[in-house]
Amino acid sequence: MLSYGLENGIMLRQIVCYLIVMVAPLSAGQQVRPKVMPPVALPLAAAKTEVAAPKVPLSSNVSRGVPYDYQIGAGDVLQVSVWKEPDASVPTAVVRPDGRISLPLLKEVSVAGLTPKQAEIMITQELGRFITGADVTVVVAEINSKKVYLVGAVKKEGPLAYTYRMSVMQAISEGGGLTDYAKRKKIYVLRTENGRQSRLPFNYNAVLKGEHMELNIALLPDDTVVVPQ
Repeated sequence: MLSYGLENGIMLRQIVCYLIVMVAPLSAGQQVRPKVMPPVALPLAAAKTEVAAPKVPLSSNVSRGVPYDYQIGAGDVLQVSVWKEPDASVPTAVVRPDGRISLPLLKEVSVAGLTPKQAEIMITQELGRFITGADVTVVVAEINSKKVYLVGAVKKEGPLAYTYRMSVMQAISEGGGLTDYAKRKKIYVLRTENGRQSRLPFNYNAVLKGEHMELNIALLPDDTVVVPQ
């Protein structure tokens, strides 16, 4: 009983001491401030900031419709676009026999013999007298100045309007196909490059079956497809 009373007395004294510690600041007029947690930095991924995509001028990302070294010629149809200047743009400009096209502000411009990129630079320089920082794009919409030729056992011999990446099989099809007397395995393409003429074989029957597709090459301007009979 004595030990039990001592234990109760010790517990009572502990409770009283605890109350004194908690109440003393209040009685002294002090404020008990709650513990403030430090701010937590959010991950960068959590902060979503929408950035408007920059406006890119037309000439930096538009295909010009032909290889970069293609030279514009009489009969070609061009599309000339001036960024943010619709009044200075032309959706259809045919290259005349004298090699010129008509454009607003500039009237007559000579483009024959130029690549589309060279034409863009030249037109941009000329427009500089009227438009500050003009950005010009020249696209070859139709190729009419370049030809390929079909001779021999085809139903329609003669020149064909060249189309970029036209294949041998496509050219034969444009010529109405082969005659009954055509030597289908002996067809070849005559090509002149740097003053030298080469002969490129073409096996019509094999390509028709889906074999030796590497023979169905893309033609170049002035190529001649010869079909023996």
